[in-house]
Amino acid sequence: MKLATINDGTRDGKLIVVNRQLSQAVAVPQIAATLQQALDNWASCKTQLEEIYNLLNEGKCQSTLDFAKLTLASPLPRAYQWADGSAYVNHVELVRKARGAEMPENFWHDPLMYQGGSDTFLGPRDAIPLTDETVGMDFESEIAVITTDVPLRADVKTSAHSICLFMLVNDVSLRNLIPNEMAKGFGFFQSKPSSAFSPVAVTPDELSSAWDGKKVHLPLHTYFNNKLFGAPNAGVDMTFDFPTLIAHAAKTRKLGAGTIIGSGTVSNYDRSKGSSCIAEVRMLETLQHGKPVTPFMKAGDTVRIEMFNDANQSIFGAINQTVVLLDPGFRRDDKKELETC
Repeated sequence: MKLATINDGTRDGKLIVVNRQLSQAVAVPQIAATLQQALDNWASCKTQLEEIYNLLNEGKCQSTLDFAKLTLASPLPRAYQWADGSAYVNHVELVRKARGAEMPENFWHDPLMYQGGSDTFLGPRDAIPLTDETVGMDFESEIAVITTDVPLRADVKTSAHSICLFMLVNDVSLRNLIPNEMAKGFGFFQSKPSSAFSPVAVTPDELSSAWDGKKVHLPLHTYFNNKLFGAPNAGVDMTFDFPTLIAHAAKTRKLGAGTIIGSGTVSNYDRSKGSSCIAEVRMLETLQHGKPVTPFMKAGDTVRIEMFNDANQSIFGAINQTVVLLDPGFRRDDKKELETC
């Protein structure tokens, strides 16, 4: 099943069911107005949504929408929880090696994870706002899962059963802001602006045999300025699988339905597969040439992130974004009077 959200001007948008070919869609207000509402009642809503999905694929739904013409939000335009891991530890190892830092042993058995801002996600075709080209804007191509309710201290088996949907992610990073923030010892904030997610979220069965219950064994394609930047396989060199990441997140808290858990930048030891972020390429250049050559993103740059099945059909649709530099004089309160409490 494939689900998406129309950007209708409201905070949480309007839930739609999308056919397998990503060509037609239908609204389902009689089942759930929003994806979050469906997730809050997943046990009952899933079956009803699947019935609509099957009818849609059989061409038996009326009042269908042309999916290509819709203005989409992220499947979840906002979420109660967005936690991003760093499951491909070879990527972390490379970054530390490039700056001459030792790799702590516990990085291999204790997942890295940060809590991201989840109140304003970007849509899959939204521009990426850039305030200043000196911040070192980078894309990060990832996979994420959406969970149902996860109990406190859930084990890996329970965590695996909580996975209900998958999405692709562009976890935008401002690389030149990260060192100062991390030096404070309090984690990311300004260096991690709004992330973007794929046009549709899909249930595990849409991944067929590529999903083994732990990892997604398919290449994740990233195109930077219309050129293939990398296609590492998401199922290769993933040190911490999705059930392990969820269990890690639930170690000291319950996770509410609609929690999003990211894989972190997809990366393979086989560098011939390319990379999923500019920072990794810059690290490789530093190791080979002594300094990075590839610049970070600037105004007008584009990034496209997509995954294909064995029949070369797009599974999630494409995250397709352009970087747009904001007016240097831009201030939110110049454009719109702030609401008062």
